[in-house]
Amino acid sequence: MLDSLILILFVISGAAAGWLGVDLLPEQQLIRIPNLEQLTWILGAVGAGVGLVAGLVFRQLRQTLMRQVRSMPTDLLVSRAVGLILGLLVANLLISPILFLSLPWELVLVKPLAAVTANVFFGVSGYNLAEVHGRTLLRLFNPTNAEALLVADGVLMPATAKILDTSVIIDGRIRGLLESGLLEGQVIVAQAVIDELQALADSSNTEKRAKGRRGLKLLSDLRERYGRRLVVNTTRYEGNGVDDKLLKLAEDTGGTLLTADYNLAKVAEVQSLKVMNLSELVIALRPEVQPGDELNLKIVRDGKESHQGVGYLEDGTMVVVDGAHGRSGERLAVVVTGALQTPTGRMVFGRLDGAEPTQDPAASTTSGAAPGASGNASGPAATPPRAGASGGGSGSGRGGKGKSAPKRGGKGDQDPASPR
Repeated sequence: MLDSLILILFVISGAAAGWLGVDLLPEQQLIRIPNLEQLTWILGAVGAGVGLVAGLVFRQLRQTLMRQVRSMPTDLLVSRAVGLILGLLVANLLISPILFLSLPWELVLVKPLAAVTANVFFGVSGYNLAEVHGRTLLRLFNPTNAEALLVADGVLMPATAKILDTSVIIDGRIRGLLESGLLEGQVIVAQAVIDELQALADSSNTEKRAKGRRGLKLLSDLRERYGRRLVVNTTRYEGNGVDDKLLKLAEDTGGTLLTADYNLAKVAEVQSLKVMNLSELVIALRPEVQPGDELNLKIVRDGKESHQGVGYLEDGTMVVVDGAHGRSGERLAVVVTGALQTPTGRMVFGRLDGAEPTQDPAASTTSGAAPGASGNASGPAATPPRAGASGGGSGSGRGGKGKSAPKRGGKGDQDPASPR
């Protein structure tokens, strides 16, 4: 409706300019015109045509501008607008003395030319300056904020917003991290992530549908609990897949991308974006087990080798015990002999207290510790089942890809402590 109204106004304005333009012709020319009324209609029609073309061009420019404004983050939009206004203000202050000068008729165009040049130059300069230093510029409007001053001086690090990936939402452990206070700043959920969760919830696949509904329910609970701290970014970025859109959102907002997807985390690091891998965070919070520590461990099953037994720590870390073969179900005293740490998990090696090791723990990584473990230091196969664990577990990822094992480098690498 608005576009049609603008187009009509351009056509009317063009027709009126052509119709009234006849009166601007020199009187000598008007005397030579035999049919002045016909010329008036012709000029009016030409003016209407020019107005129509101008209206179409203006409508296209307006639509393009509105699309850019809608897709632009709020802080970036405000900083650019402030930079443009400051640039125009400086330009008008500088050219004001020139406008008051009395210039001869030959230099009559100097004033408007200087005004246009100064406004364009300083306006564009302010726009570009705000685009680079927009956050610092916005901080100038609130100088009494002590925390803002400390951040500006470099004493404090600002609490960046946390951008949630689909895998983190489906995983569910983000709720505990927020409740514990480990995550500060706003929590941003991209519209693309919500669309993906909705697509999963509407899927005909039972597993995907359960994941999508679990993710949507978690977002609803977080919205109810944290209110305005949880922000839904409605910007619709162009890109191939949700990952590309999340990377663009993280780049525009300067937030930290929170994900359980190993591959997405590495791509974000390559692009020099802030990223927090949930699996690495959980691993970092685990208690360290040092060689020589004594454990009271229950042997769950036999290992792949004839002399090995397998048990698990409380956090789900797999422990390969030499000399525990055939002692499943017993709780034994175990001495830690070594550990293997990887970005996706950890494996601990030990022997029975008082027994000599029958094999170098490092060799166990190649021979495999337990049936189905494939010698991987961590991963879903190395994780014991836990009572009450649901089938969905913490399997995260997009469209059911969250169950891929870390050794495949698939979507949604899981923390080995997660129940399967």
